[in-house]
Amino acid sequence: MFYTFEVIKLETLWNITLGDLLDEMAEKFPARDGLLAPGHGFRTTYAGFRDKVNETAKGFAAMGIKKGDHIAIWSVNYPQWVLTMFAAAKIGAVLVTVNTNYKVFEVEYLLRQSDTHTLILMDGFKDADYIGIVNEILPELKDSPPGKLDADSLPYLKNLIYMGEQTPSGMYNWKEIEKFAAAVSDEELAAIQGSLDPGDIVNIQYTSGTTGFPKGVMLTHKNIVNDGKSIGDCMEFTERDRLLIHVPLFHCFGCVLGVMAAVTHGTAIILQNYFRPKESLDNIQNERCTAVHGVPTMFIALLEHPEFNRYDFTHLRTGIMAGSPCPVKVMEQVVEKMHMSEITIAYGLTERSPFAPKPASTIAWRCGCPPLAAHCPILKRR
Repeated sequence: MFYTFEVIKLETLWNITLGDLLDEMAEKFPARDGLLAPGHGFRTTYAGFRDKVNETAKGFAAMGIKKGDHIAIWSVNYPQWVLTMFAAAKIGAVLVTVNTNYKVFEVEYLLRQSDTHTLILMDGFKDADYIGIVNEILPELKDSPPGKLDADSLPYLKNLIYMGEQTPSGMYNWKEIEKFAAAVSDEELAAIQGSLDPGDIVNIQYTSGTTGFPKGVMLTHKNIVNDGKSIGDCMEFTERDRLLIHVPLFHCFGCVLGVMAAVTHGTAIILQNYFRPKESLDNIQNERCTAVHGVPTMFIALLEHPEFNRYDFTHLRTGIMAGSPCPVKVMEQVVEKMHMSEITIAYGLTERSPFAPKPASTIAWRCGCPPLAAHCPILKRR
């Protein structure tokens, strides 16, 4: 039996940093929707996206963050997460992604093992109190001026930046970044950005593998730019597409197969804090999304939602289903009921940035199951 699949050629690799990439897309698509977070009332064009990133980058630089310093972010999918990702890249800092489900031991291990210099955090998530956890790890914090932390347990950590209203002791507030940014000129930022190389490390993602402690995977600008471009090519993204990202940004699924796939094609990013079926359905319809990513259980939850049939999916066409085996029945329903006739299945691992293309080409299986799943009725119809 033969299976139908499409091969999208990746003829050349892009040799560009994240900062330069965003600048190029802002010049090319200045008025197109860029970064949107409906739940936060946050909406920017690509030009506005770049401007907010530049302001954040200058604020970071004024706080004393330098090339090679590590910035960890512990948060659900807030717009500040994506701004931090690109702002860190513009000044040569390295983004360290933190799992939102981590507790005391795991966070302390990550911050120490990664030599984190700056930690950006929210209040907490689910049953985890992030502020309480940080103060347990850092008893010195309550008596430390912001930016002056001197902790025996985490000697590299100097800054903590809080995303919220009532700023805890020892921390900056995210809103102060605008004030700090005024101390750094556009020319100074451009000089820093111009000194960077696409081969520089820009991202550390922690993955546990099968045994032992999580390992920090070091990825370069070139790694994640080209990985994002290749999967975006598979989905045939353009500036007319609109991608809902409700998979977590701390995982490569969100920040590479989501954010980087979008930015490399001028595609609009619609952020949702985390997956909630009703909110996802609302965003798909209200933002007229053309693409949505998810693991199979997410798509099952959407399909089985009691209000599913009242939503309009006619503008949807693609997205990624990945993370675990994709059942044939679910794929059929997603294609037929959600209008996602070009849905893509990807495979990979964090160490591969994470999508795993063949040399000189990228494989996308559309409308079906991985090629070893025999007798897929969707593939047989193509």
